[in-house]
Amino acid sequence: KMRYIQHASLLIFVSGCDSLSLETRRSVIGWMGSASAGLIAANANAVEETDVDNFLRSGMVSMPMGVSGQAGKAKPQIGVVLREGTDVSRDSKSGNVFAEILVQKTDSSDLMPVITSFQSPWALATGSLFDIECRDSDTGDAAFVAVSPNVGGSSVDALKDSFFVKFLFSPTGRFSFYGQPTDIKVKSSEMRGDYRILDVSFATLSQSTQTEIPRKARVIATIPSGSKQAVMLVSSASALRWKKGAEKLVTSTVESFKATPAPETSMKIRAQDKRA
Repeated sequence: KMRYIQHASLLIFVSGCDSLSLETRRSVIGWMGSASAGLIAANANAVEETDVDNFLRSGMVSMPMGVSGQAGKAKPQIGVVLREGTDVSRDSKSGNVFAEILVQKTDSSDLMPVITSFQSPWALATGSLFDIECRDSDTGDAAFVAVSPNVGGSSVDALKDSFFVKFLFSPTGRFSFYGQPTDIKVKSSEMRGDYRILDVSFATLSQSTQTEIPRKARVIATIPSGSKQAVMLVSSASALRWKKGAEKLVTSTVESFKATPAPETSMKIRAQDKRA
């Protein structure tokens, strides 16, 4: 006869023959329980060691393949759909970032292409977590493109501040990778031509110290002609970095942002396959 006992990833075969004593059986089962408890404790420690500070600074986590690493995290939902046949690019000399995205048309569910561009002092972030994003892995200064839900026929200047806050700081947003930010405040909001600019302050919770880390962001948004979605660039830095010069970098990056309907071409308008 043969019986097996399975616990988590441990598979232990225990012989049921007459030669196996009761004491031996108890020893084997006791060892199995101790080993399993050790694995659970190790996983718990791995979760505790994950630090949101490191993610905001570098865009990565300290244990990328661990229990709480990127492999176990869902990609932030920021509405960006890249056009098939195009790539996100950044010129290393000028810092110019270029990408073609798809947004919904005003009068239908059909998609229309929009060209987004901005000038960034930070390198292009690569990896499965990122769509169109540039960041400094040492300081955490960063900028990323986001596309809002349907604006419901509103113009960009008529949208309430809460519309942007609700979207950008949602549980699945870019800043909520390890928990939703707190103390979110819109400090200012103004129009510059067809673009809306908001200054926002918020705080993220440190996984390691359980303390709140102040951060500031500048958001620029526009609704491309013919679209029912707002396209925006969000640039941010820690409050400490903001005071030490990051505000100038953020401002220049935001002010360079453009989002305009793409010229008509013979290319088919299809979204990139996210599995590719």
